[in-house]
Amino acid sequence: MNPLHQAPDLIAHLPGRNRFLRACARQPVDRTPVWFLRQAGRYMQEYRDVRKHHTLVEICKQPDLAAEVTITAAEKLDVDAAIIFADLLLPLEPMGLDFEFQAGEGPVVHHPIRTAEEVRALRTDRAAALEYVGLAIEKVAAHFRDRLGVIGFCGAPYTLASYMIEGGGSRNYIHTKQLMYRDPTAWSGLLDKLVAVLTAYCRLQVQAGAEVIQIFDSWVGSLSLTDYREYVFDASKRLVHAVRQMGVPVIYFGVETTGLLQAMAATGADVIGLDWRQPLDEGWGAVGHAHAVQGNLDPITLFAPLEILEQRVREILRAAQRRPGHIFNLGHGIVPGTPVENVQAVVRMVREFGPQQAQEIAHG
Repeated sequence: MNPLHQAPDLIAHLPGRNRFLRACARQPVDRTPVWFLRQAGRYMQEYRDVRKHHTLVEICKQPDLAAEVTITAAEKLDVDAAIIFADLLLPLEPMGLDFEFQAGEGPVVHHPIRTAEEVRALRTDRAAALEYVGLAIEKVAAHFRDRLGVIGFCGAPYTLASYMIEGGGSRNYIHTKQLMYRDPTAWSGLLDKLVAVLTAYCRLQVQAGAEVIQIFDSWVGSLSLTDYREYVFDASKRLVHAVRQMGVPVIYFGVETTGLLQAMAATGADVIGLDWRQPLDEGWGAVGHAHAVQGNLDPITLFAPLEILEQRVREILRAAQRRPGHIFNLGHGIVPGTPVENVQAVVRMVREFGPQQAQEIAHG
C-alpha cells in the first residue's frame, strides 16, 4: 500500500520513510518526523575523519563517499530522513563557472557573472555531468530501502544567481541587485538558465531514488517582499512546479524569510521550511495550513543544557498542535562544534512527545 494512502488506524509505528512522506502530504502520523539540516558535517567525528583525506568537493564527486557520509549521519542520529551529501554550487560547473572552497572564505567563484554577455555564455546542456549525485542517491536509497525517506536538493534560482554574481557569500548583495535592477533582461535570462539546469538536475535525482526535493533559498531573506515578487517569484514557482510534476513533494526553505512566507507558499511548494526567528505557529499561520511546515529550532540551542533544549523542543511541538504536516527540524544547519549527543537527544525528545504530553502542555 502506498504510504500516503494508509488509513489513520494503520499508522502506528510507521517506518521513518512513511512517517516523513505522510507529513509532507499533511497526513496523520504516529509521531512527528524529524531530520536535521546539515546533519552530515564537521560536528560529527566520522565526517571529520573522511575530511582528513578528501576535500568537500571530492566527497561530493565520489558516490561511495557521498553515500557513506549521508548514511552514517542518518543512522547515528536515528532520524526519519536522509538528505544526500552534496553542495548547492555543484550545478555551476556544468554551466561553465569554476569555484572552490577557500579556508576561512567559504565558496569562491573565480569569474563572477556581471554582464548580459556573460549570462549568454552560460551553458544549460550539461546537467548530466552531475550524474555522480544521482549515483550517490542510488546507493543511499538501496541502503535504506523503505526505512528512511531520501531527500535530494538544489539551490534556488535567486540564491545560486547571487553566488554567481557576487563571487561568493555577501552581506549586501550589491552586484546581484544592480544586475537585477539595471538589466532585467539579463537577470531574467540568468534565472531562466538556472531553472532549466536545476530542473534537469532534480529530475536526475528523482530518477535515482530521491523521494523529496528540498530547494534551498539561503539568501532570499536579503530581498524585500516587492523585489521577491517582481524579480524572483516567477522563477522559483516554475522550478517548484517542474519538480512537483516529477511526482515528488517539494520543501522550499530560506533564511530570514518572516516577511516572505506567504509569497514563498504561493510558489506551490508542499512544505515551507521555517527559520527560528518567529514561533512556529505564527510562521505556519503566515504560510497557511494548506501547506506543511518544517522547523524550526535555533541550531545554537543545541549547545544549551538539556533542560533548556527540551523546553525549546516542546515549545515547537506544542505550537504545532499535532496538526498533520509538521516535520521537526532546525531553523538552519547544524554548526561545527555542536555536541552530537545533544542532536541525538532532540530526536529522543521528539519521539517521546506523544498526544498525552501535547494535551498536558496545552493545558498548562
